[in-house]
Amino acid sequence: MALGDQHTWFNCDDFDLPTYKSISCNTEKCKRYRGYDCMDCSLLIPVPPRCINNGCAVTYANPYALQAVNNSLAEDALFVQSTNGVSVGLTYKSPQPFPFSCSDLVRYLASGSKGMIGLVNTTTSLHAQMSSQFNLPHKFALCLPSTSEHFPGHMFIGGGPYIFPPYSKNIAKKLITTKLVSYPVDTDKIYTITDPYDEYFIDIKSISIDKKLVPFNASFLSINKDGFGGTTFSTKTPYTSLQTSIYTAFISAFSEAAAHRKMKRVDGPFDLCFNATSISRSKTGPVVPHIDIGFAGAKNDWRLYGANSMVSVSEQVLCLAFYDGGKYPRTSVIIGGYQLENYLIEFDLVSSEVGISSSLLTRNTTCSQSRAI
Repeated sequence: MALGDQHTWFNCDDFDLPTYKSISCNTEKCKRYRGYDCMDCSLLIPVPPRCINNGCAVTYANPYALQAVNNSLAEDALFVQSTNGVSVGLTYKSPQPFPFSCSDLVRYLASGSKGMIGLVNTTTSLHAQMSSQFNLPHKFALCLPSTSEHFPGHMFIGGGPYIFPPYSKNIAKKLITTKLVSYPVDTDKIYTITDPYDEYFIDIKSISIDKKLVPFNASFLSINKDGFGGTTFSTKTPYTSLQTSIYTAFISAFSEAAAHRKMKRVDGPFDLCFNATSISRSKTGPVVPHIDIGFAGAKNDWRLYGANSMVSVSEQVLCLAFYDGGKYPRTSVIIGGYQLENYLIEFDLVSSEVGISSSLLTRNTTCSQSRAI
């Protein structure tokens, strides 16, 4: 799934789609779903699966393979399961067909993946369709599993409760919330420049390491009139990216805090790596300096523990899983998927807010917890 993609796509040849139907171009439905032209399959080499001439042409991407492809938009029924937050309930068929595209562009996706779910705030996104069709509040939540566990995580549409046994309380009651920031400039030119919420931007006010404020030019945290700056979430970016001056100050502050903790520096593939044997472990991962991110308007900071700040590159080496995003990036802070693992993050598009939990590891649970049927 991708927070910055519009259309859902998958390899249709791997599935039985008995009610599959192509959407024609020059129709109101095509316009509503942001189709841009009529498909001419003869122009495409290779021709993507189930390409239909005069179908509603859309562009979709596999960001991991750095490829974008055109194909006709189609639709079919979608079946979803309900939940009370603890167990899986009944399975429901969508009242209306769900729009998607077909592609075999699965290179570099996670093993076993058949495609990608688009989660931007547009009419074709999974959450927009399901909220509308099932008359649910327009909210969705993600709980990404640890990449080391090889188990699925969770996606919820319509709000909580969110319960992850053995922790029995509703995670939704204690989310750290901040407002979504309106962003009128499209960061992905694959899509039409119309929707200010194509991606999910927030304001952060501070970054602290072991409760010591990291000094940097705070103007980079705001989005300017040309669309540069600010903070977004990305499941497409593996590790958090920081604008160069923020990154330099951040690395310096973390290095200083690590030295106070007697962590031993070593060479590695990231700029800041340590001897793993010099670092103890706890239920929240390697015991390293805490990283606290202050969200605008939030009462509490969002804390990253070692499980989300450090990546193991070998049995002997742990590295700080952040990287330099360049001096003039489009977005100053891109919070990557690794930093989101085992946190529940809810996008409330009714109130235009994002809420994020504390680490589920602090509650002796994870995003990989299965749900009873």
